[in-house]
Amino acid sequence: MNATGESASTTSVRPMRRDALRNRRRLLEAAREVFAEHGHRAGVDEIARRADLGIGTLYRHFPTKDDLLDTLWQELLDGIVDRATATAAEQPPGLGLEGCLWDLCAEMESYRSYLGSMWHAFPPSDHSHRLHIWVLMQRLLREAQQAGEVRDDLLLSDVFLAVVSVRGIIDQTQDTAPGTWRRHLSILLAGFRRSHHPLRPALQGDGLISSGVLRRLPDPEAADTAP
Repeated sequence: MNATGESASTTSVRPMRRDALRNRRRLLEAAREVFAEHGHRAGVDEIARRADLGIGTLYRHFPTKDDLLDTLWQELLDGIVDRATATAAEQPPGLGLEGCLWDLCAEMESYRSYLGSMWHAFPPSDHSHRLHIWVLMQRLLREAQQAGEVRDDLLLSDVFLAVVSVRGIIDQTQDTAPGTWRRHLSILLAGFRRSHHPLRPALQGDGLISSGVLRRLPDPEAADTAP
């Protein structure tokens, strides 16, 4: 027992055994392959078979299919955010947004079939898994505006629309004209840059980013006035 009278078993989490960690990783890798090939509606039996493990092992790690999908989606987005954050940090002041968008869109190209399945499994109404990306984008947008690299009337919704449009270009052209999205993104970024001509039509705030995400984003005005 410890100083508070609690047993050690109630105050610590037993680390996963090495073989259990290895099985978990095999299941996740198999799930990526199966969902990329057959979509998110594919059965877990095929995932266990592909991993060369029993279905009972799969359920011990992921009691429900939603648990498995949730883990895959979170790992994917965490990886994208980590790489985008590192890319943005390497850019000169104010250019992090552009570098982040190039990196994010390249990731979408790399994970095209797999990301498509996961996108449908977790639609835009699922805010929690996308929050970190948009927190990062909001910060980089503000830095770019303060540095004079992008127009003052550019909104987070405009950045969101750019990402959505590039994803559509990737889906439509990757088999026939791979890499076309790069020209499209270059055109979009040219439109982001400072101009004396206002954007038309004007958007009423960031309503295109779902309200559930916006409620959890930091308020840039509050950040400016914070001590």
